This record gives sequence, C-alpha cells and structure tokens, in this order.
Amino acid sequence: MTKEQIQARIEEIGVVPGVRLSSADEAVFAAEAVCSAGIPIVEVTMTVPGAIDVIVHLIKSNPGLIVGAGTVFDTETVRRCLGAGVQFLTSTGLDLEIVELAFKENVLVFPGVLTPTEVHLASKAGCRLVKVFPCSQMGGAGYIRVLKAPFPNMSMIAAGGVTQQNASDFIRSGAAAIGVGHDLIPQKAIDLRESDWIRELARRFVTIVKEARAHMI
Repeated sequence: MTKEQIQARIEEIGVVPGVRLSSADEAVFAAEAVCSAGIPIVEVTMTVPGAIDVIVHLIKSNPGLIVGAGTVFDTETVRRCLGAGVQFLTSTGLDLEIVELAFKENVLVFPGVLTPTEVHLASKAGCRLVKVFPCSQMGGAGYIRVLKAPFPNMSMIAAGGVTQQNASDFIRSGAAAIGVGHDLIPQKAIDLRESDWIRELARRFVTIVKEARAHMI
C-alpha cells in the first residue's frame, strides 16, 4: 500500500489502537485481538520491550494488518523501524528531522502536535495528517474544533484520554480518527488473556465512530 492508501485506510476505520504494554508477548496478543475484531491497524510504541521484534512478527504473521511505530524520538529509531517494515510512523511531539526522513523514505508519518504553531510547522513540512496529543487535557473535543477552524485541510487524529464516553464528541468535532490506548486494551484484559474483552471494546469504538459520522451527514 502507498502512504496515501494507508492514510485513507486509517481515516476510513477511524480508530488507531495504541499498544503500550510491558512485554512483547502482551503486545502481540493485544494487536492480534484488536485486528480480529475489525481494526486492521496497530501502533506499537517504542516503549514496548522488544518493540522492533514485535513489529516484525506482526507484519509476517498478519498480512492484512497495518503496523506502525509510535513514540519514536530519533532518526536512528526511525531507521530501525523502517528496516522492520513499518507502514507508518508517529511521534509524541513534532520532530521535523523524523518527518523529513519519513518523507525521504516515502513512509506515512503523522507527528504529534499540540499548538497551532506546531500544526502550522507540520503543514509546512508537508504533513497532511497529525496526531493531536494530549487532547483531553487541553479541553477535549472542543480543542479539536478550535484547531480545525484555521486548518480545515489538515486531518487530525485525537489522542490522549479518548474513551467510549468522549470518542463520539471528538469525531463530531472534526477528528479524522481517534487514537485509543488502555480504554481499548485494558491491562486487566491482557493479564487474563481475555481476547473477547478486547474484541468487544474494539467493536464498540468502531461503532461509535460510524454512528458519530452518520450524525454529521
């Protein structure tokens, strides 16, 4: 898939699961549970022990899964992720060196941004998709609405504090997608290896996004 097709797929599904767990086995379990429930996208954060090996395994074992790397802080990590075959890169903050390298390698990148200045800089660098983080702590869905006003052509993923209770608000405020972590992948479900629990949450988030979009038409 091209980076344009990957972005389109992310925006179509509308949910980007963030896998930030304490072991490689847990990360693989969570990613495969989410994928089996109809979200063929996963962001494996670099905080996961053995994250690169997890990415390699997921790509080889799940050909329909779009695997990305998150919490990427430097270009050396980017190169390792690219060598593992990641299909997108995302960071907690705006690092223009990472953006430049991703563009050079023709890989989708959506950097973390928070302020209008950062959205503007990401746009000038060529980004058409950004991750607004942390959303909830900055006023929630209303903050996305405010940011979208001067940047109507920038697609935004709302991340940080997204729950079942506020996910619909983020979508209706203009977010192209939501980034969800522990509210989609609870640690207790991981501890108990309750894949059905995670699958049910995944289906709920997908439904919330679809219903929110339907109300916008």
